[in-house]
Amino acid sequence: MKTRRSKRSWMSYAVLLLCVVAKPAMAAEPAKAPQMSADEQKMMEAYAKAGTPGPEHMQMGKMVGTWDMDVTAYGGPTPEHDKGTAEFASLLGGRVLTQTVHSTMMGQPYEGMGTQGYDNVSKKYWSIWMDSMSTGPLTSWGTCDAAGACTYEGTSNDPITGKAAKFHMTLKPDGADKQAFELSGPGPDGKQMKMMEIVYTRKK
Repeated sequence: MKTRRSKRSWMSYAVLLLCVVAKPAMAAEPAKAPQMSADEQKMMEAYAKAGTPGPEHMQMGKMVGTWDMDVTAYGGPTPEHDKGTAEFASLLGGRVLTQTVHSTMMGQPYEGMGTQGYDNVSKKYWSIWMDSMSTGPLTSWGTCDAAGACTYEGTSNDPITGKAAKFHMTLKPDGADKQAFELSGPGPDGKQMKMMEIVYTRKK
């Protein structure tokens, strides 16, 4: 019995001693961060630059809020006027601006939703628009100046021809609380015509 106890005590002591000696040795070796190559470092910097909001995103952020809409449609024999409300919100840390619209169009309830942003890589603004009068998006790319005046060129599938139709859009600010939007697209003869005008006025 004494021999078994002696062996067990010695083994327990040896294991304890090993743990005490090994623990400081392990703690003395901090984990090393993986070293990136020059190419990997360059790639990381490029991705960081591409994903960082800049002055263009700050300019878009000035639209955040609720706006009244005065809509004029030119598709019929005489212009039609409608009213609506647009809610602009900033998402993804200021990288994307969303617009949610509730109004009437040709006497019918109308809903629309759009997203827009600025691509640091292509140096262009982009926009995607969807609404309750279609099942496909209107996608466009454009440029804006320092004052916020923008010009976009976009495409959307024409339900009559089944082909992509080209659209032209402009947005012109009139001070901090007013914006004028114009949409031109193919008319009955296939030529570009003014289809819609929207005057946005910020709600106080």
